[in-house]
Amino acid sequence: MTSPAVRAVRLGPRSVAALVLVGAVGVAAFGWPFLAPPDSQVSAHAEDAPWLFAGLLVLLVAVVAATISESGLGPKAVAILGVLAATGAALRPIGAGTAGIEPMFFLLVLSGRVLGPGFGFVLGSVTMFASALLTGGVGPWMPFQMLAMGWFTMGAGLLPGAARLRGRAELAMLACYGFLAAFAYGTIMNLAGWPFMGTMASNISFDPHAAVPANLARFLAYCLATSMGWDLGRAVCTVVLTLTLGPAVLRALRRATRRAAFETPVTFDAPGA
Repeated sequence: MTSPAVRAVRLGPRSVAALVLVGAVGVAAFGWPFLAPPDSQVSAHAEDAPWLFAGLLVLLVAVVAATISESGLGPKAVAILGVLAATGAALRPIGAGTAGIEPMFFLLVLSGRVLGPGFGFVLGSVTMFASALLTGGVGPWMPFQMLAMGWFTMGAGLLPGAARLRGRAELAMLACYGFLAAFAYGTIMNLAGWPFMGTMASNISFDPHAAVPANLARFLAYCLATSMGWDLGRAVCTVVLTLTLGPAVLRALRRATRRAAFETPVTFDAPGA
């Protein structure tokens, strides 16, 4: 008989509301080229819109992290958050520039699975922020990366069977999720950079005056031409590491969460007691 799943953060109503809000704004921030009519003010300022959304996402991600922290991110969870975020940030540069080999993704999938969606969102965002500082990748794309990675890790925590599914079936599910989510991450991150292209590549760049079907065709061509190989490398790397190292990492994470006893409050003895 398996023990109930341990959650480092229990999401309350305010945390869920904050996640829904940032999710809605995030969809608008990523998808505005397809959501805004050609004659709208947003499309008229296509070069400025990514900067506006980047600044807005920084604030929203901070609000969500603060809300989740207020709802139960205690000192034990903060300690594990720090260790995992530092490990993920250190893993990111290993394959930088090499065919999408990014071992950080597999660690975040397994961490989100074990520690739950609330912790997963914070972990994904913090890890991407820390890795950006470590690699010098700070720019208008960073808030988009933080939000996308938060979604990526949170999604692993929402997968079914957290309390009962174990063994090969769980690994297969995590590997499938990692494969699909790696492509999804690359695709939505393409949306963050695609409007910046302007007229550099007329056949695949965003045209603020074109209709949605035309821009969708341009975007698909852009993804195929620029990131398909990288996304495939990321997906394959995530699957291979999940299937090979996943059992050991999952055991270590679950052992750490059991010993941390997140739901037991931290107490301090009075001096002289």
